[in-house]
Amino acid sequence: MQADEMEVPINNINNSNRQKSLPKVKELFKNQRKDSEGSMESPTLEFEYGDTDSLTAELSELYSYTEEPEFGLNRDCFEEDFRSQVKENKWIDLGLSEQRAYVMRLLDMLEVTNRDKRLKVARAVLYLAQGVFDECDTEVDVLHWSRHNVFLLYDMGTFTALLELLSMEIDNNQACSSAVRKPAISLADSTELRVLLSIMYLMVETIRVETEDDRPEWRTARETFKTDLGSPLYNGEPFSLMLFTMVNKFCSMNAPHFPMKKVLLLLWKTILFTLGGFEDLQEMKVRGRERLSLPPLPEDSIKVVRSMRAASPPASAMELIEQQQQQKRGRRSRRTAYVDSLEGDSPFPRKQPLVKQDSLDTYNERDPFKNDDARDEEEDSDDVDSGIEGEGLPWAPKVREKDIEHFLETSRNKFIGFTLGNDTETLVGLPRPIHESVKTLKQHKYISLAEVQIKKEDVLQQCPMTMGEEDVEDTPTEIMYLGMLPNLSQYVIALLKLLLAAAPTSKAKTDSINILADVLPEEMPITVLQSMKLGIDVNRHKEIIVKAISALLLLLLKHFKLNHIYQFEYVSQHLVFANCIPLILKFFNQNIMSYISAKNSICVLDFPHCVVHEMPELTAESLEAGDSNQFCWRNLFSCINLLRILNKLTKWKHSRTMMLVVFKSAPILKRALKVKQAMMQLYVLKLLKIQTKYLGRQWRKSNMKTMSAIYQKVRHRLNDDWAYGNDIDARPWDFQAEECALRESIEKFNSRRYDKNQNGDFAPVDNCLQSVLGQRVELPEDFHFSYEMWLEREVFSQPIQWEELLQAQ
Repeated sequence: MQADEMEVPINNINNSNRQKSLPKVKELFKNQRKDSEGSMESPTLEFEYGDTDSLTAELSELYSYTEEPEFGLNRDCFEEDFRSQVKENKWIDLGLSEQRAYVMRLLDMLEVTNRDKRLKVARAVLYLAQGVFDECDTEVDVLHWSRHNVFLLYDMGTFTALLELLSMEIDNNQACSSAVRKPAISLADSTELRVLLSIMYLMVETIRVETEDDRPEWRTARETFKTDLGSPLYNGEPFSLMLFTMVNKFCSMNAPHFPMKKVLLLLWKTILFTLGGFEDLQEMKVRGRERLSLPPLPEDSIKVVRSMRAASPPASAMELIEQQQQQKRGRRSRRTAYVDSLEGDSPFPRKQPLVKQDSLDTYNERDPFKNDDARDEEEDSDDVDSGIEGEGLPWAPKVREKDIEHFLETSRNKFIGFTLGNDTETLVGLPRPIHESVKTLKQHKYISLAEVQIKKEDVLQQCPMTMGEEDVEDTPTEIMYLGMLPNLSQYVIALLKLLLAAAPTSKAKTDSINILADVLPEEMPITVLQSMKLGIDVNRHKEIIVKAISALLLLLLKHFKLNHIYQFEYVSQHLVFANCIPLILKFFNQNIMSYISAKNSICVLDFPHCVVHEMPELTAESLEAGDSNQFCWRNLFSCINLLRILNKLTKWKHSRTMMLVVFKSAPILKRALKVKQAMMQLYVLKLLKIQTKYLGRQWRKSNMKTMSAIYQKVRHRLNDDWAYGNDIDARPWDFQAEECALRESIEKFNSRRYDKNQNGDFAPVDNCLQSVLGQRVELPEDFHFSYEMWLEREVFSQPIQWEELLQAQ
């Protein structure tokens, strides 16, 4: 495993050559630190977490740099047709009625059978959605006309027409079979799909984003579009299900030419638009608690996280090397000083200065997956910037009902000798301090929506007839879950396959899926400059895929959890069974600072900059320089999303927490603390907190500053012994048993709520002889012809076994 912040892995240096190599390694780090600040002096990253990046950044990530020549092709297709209809005027000079008439003509031409002509028309529509950039002088003008044209296209019914064409392309078996047989797939194999998906993405993303100067009709159009996308209006299912089908088909190797990056981006933005973003989720949670008459949330989690300050990151690898050398010299000098003091006049050894280490924690560079538990971290020092001195604890404490029950059960066993089950009110016989403790616990008691949903589901399962049928509201989330339910496991596995293929820690394998079909050009590069450009493009392509999948999975988990806890648990369990936990840990088992600060972008090639300004001559130096930002927004966004997903999968799940311990996640997660960003550090510390009691006393002793940071930044559970781990070693864990018990509850929920024949055994039965015989029964027309024969055979000729009838009674 490569060492932190080291391009040259020190662990790979042979022991015999280590001393010789050390000066070279030090020189290397000195050169690196000339280019970038050391980890200890690195400033806090000015990153604001949100649903998406800026609109310009989100639009630019739709296109690969290899697609750059197609911008001109789209313009030419539009100009050729537009000039045949309008001789001199520009598009931006036409009146609205003239623009509508021209769009209507384009839509009529989209229905032609000739594939090449249809592609040219689609390119002309794409040029309109891109903002008729050849008639604009600035990037602002391009975005303005793009917005104007997108709302016009939507108003004219363009999205519905594109849906039909997309459905045809998905079902194009000839294209699929041709792609399967090809030894190498390139950009040319997905041309039609890329054009259609680009138009649809521009429409979804542009309409989704609200602006202050939106016209009233645009606001109305936004709500209509949002409702339509989330409703089963397209082939009886939401639009997102069509995209999920494309993902599944691609990962099953049946359609390797599908442009997966565009599909994933469109899928993510569609779900974000129809279900809502993080602030929408917070509002929905508040409203949900109000409907159930639950106390309001103790705080707005989004505001709390945004107000937190980052802690100082751990020391860099170079600082650790220098520190180790100083410690060795210090130990030698102390021994020498001690000998000198014995030989001299003084009876005591002279004091040596302590080595100051201003960091969260120090650690060595060992492989976290090796079985070396003796000391896989160096001891912490006392000097640390916790990030919230003088500010107090950021979160209000929370206590669950079962925490109070467990506390009282333990107290009654200790002081009385018996328990009262789930009774949390009776305190007879308990000493006064226990009364005060219970009072404090109840003051901070928090009842979650999930707990209410679980209790309601238990009642519905126990009393299916008296409770009647549950009234389920057809929310967009409910419609989404119902549509995903039959193939949910395939969708989850497909997304994780793509995430694995795009992860920077994954190595290329011959049997792995090819996610580069929509970035590789027909002709491979022949110059060094072309190779560098393609290399940046490929890395950027993978980063965007990771960004889309991480955001998509997090949104699904959060919305399903809010809609019903067992919907969330069903998706979570599929993720766990598909090895999502080790996959995310594998993702973070890299030089995370390098990933956060990656420069895989060429600013002059980003849309809309590249279509407005003249293209400067690209050189190797300009490609290496990258942008001037101190971090890559999409990569930091992806890391936080993956950490949040890992938190959701493991929270309150003992067996999954033990998976974090078994996979040696603590050193991996601690390295992620090097990123000086408060939100990312918070979710890392949460993951460390839930496993600290299983890591042993020595680990806790050696990582006191991490323990302190957890105490100061992570929410408190008042009777949680996370920092001590009393008697925890004796607690057994059975992954299979815990997951099977959860699966049983999930299957009961799905069967009761979504199985149409679930109440067959509980159908009402009429036991009144008179009413049963008095019912009119519809008989077939030929029944009277065979009635007498049936009566003779089935009634008169059959002896009645009276004894058996009496015994049955």
